Amino acid sequence: MIAIIDYGMGNLHSVSKALERLGHTCIITSDPDEIECASGVILPGVGAFGDAMRELEARGLVAAIKKAALGGKPLLGICLGMQLLFTSSDEHGLHQGLNLLPGHVVKFTGDYRIPHMGWNWLSFKFPHPLFRGLEEGHVYFVHSFHVKAANPEDVIATTDYHQPVTAIINRNQIYGMQFHPEKSGKLGLGLLDRFARIANQGVHV
Repeated sequence: MIAIIDYGMGNLHSVSKALERLGHTCIITSDPDEIECASGVILPGVGAFGDAMRELEARGLVAAIKKAALGGKPLLGICLGMQLLFTSSDEHGLHQGLNLLPGHVVKFTGDYRIPHMGWNWLSFKFPHPLFRGLEEGHVYFVHSFHVKAANPEDVIATTDYHQPVTAIINRNQIYGMQFHPEKSGKLGLGLLDRFARIANQGVHV
């Protein structure tokens, strides 16, 4: 069973419905014990970085997420959830993240539309088990901030929005998708399915 973390900020039901359509069992929870018992964890997120970290801390979920990730349980951050995996963010002041991966979250700057919103091409940087059976294509983004990963090898897929943008990250069993896989058609659902198989069926990458 996959635990989708409920901290009051995220597309919980769209993610859970997508997983159910793919044939995977999941639970929406804010209970650290249920997170510990789950085979995999999804951290969704919509909103501001600092608000999200305050909610996670207030609900006693920071320790549960770190324990899961550092213990090797597959963890997927979606959109803001991916950004929270990193060290810090500039969003509305400097805020500390979960620091599971080194890197900083910065705002798009330039003479172009912000937020970055819509369908953009997802480019795989190299063959990866998460991409098995899938082809590059368009996925759906909505974000004003993006991740600058300290270790380039943690970035396994990118998009282009007036610059290269981190789209998927992975290190060990920690994953992140800046876009919304549950809203990204066949490719997005395929990536969500691959993560769920890694979590629920013990498929190792």
